[in-house]
Amino acid sequence: MNYAKYCGPQRLVEELAPGETPPRGAHLVTPWLGYTHHGIYAGDGKVVQYGALKYDIIRKPVEEVTLAEFAQGRPVFVVTHAEACFEAEKAIERARSRLGEKQYRLLTNNCEHFVEWCLHGEQRSFEVETALNFPSWFGERVVAAVFRLARRPEKGDIPVFAQPATRVLSRDVVSPRK
Repeated sequence: MNYAKYCGPQRLVEELAPGETPPRGAHLVTPWLGYTHHGIYAGDGKVVQYGALKYDIIRKPVEEVTLAEFAQGRPVFVVTHAEACFEAEKAIERARSRLGEKQYRLLTNNCEHFVEWCLHGEQRSFEVETALNFPSWFGERVVAAVFRLARRPEKGDIPVFAQPATRVLSRDVVSPRK
């Protein structure tokens, strides 16, 4: 599951076995289109979730659904947090306090932000943070690669990118004239 690499070693992500019931107040995730959908298990087969975008135009509210509706046929994972969380009943109370809310925003108030707020009192999305840091991460690697290529060569050596090009004529390689 990709979520484990986003949230780091402070979270343990384990698949829920078929027929297994998660503990009340558990942080649940299920994979969906390359990211993960999050919810809080409220007991009695119910999950409180921030409904996701549908077709990028219909924003669903915070709602209480069945575990099967949450999973939609996909595997469900339980996320165990190493850092302190609210007690299970408090996390469920916090989740239910937002039922009906329709303020879903992909980058600032999505289902992961919602669950982090329910459990820790702070909205956060590891997946959004990773996505927003990618351009910087990628740029750093490109710059490092360019510097590696452009390093000052040994005295007398000509860097590969500064060497004269060769021409191909009738399958024979001809070096440039000296």
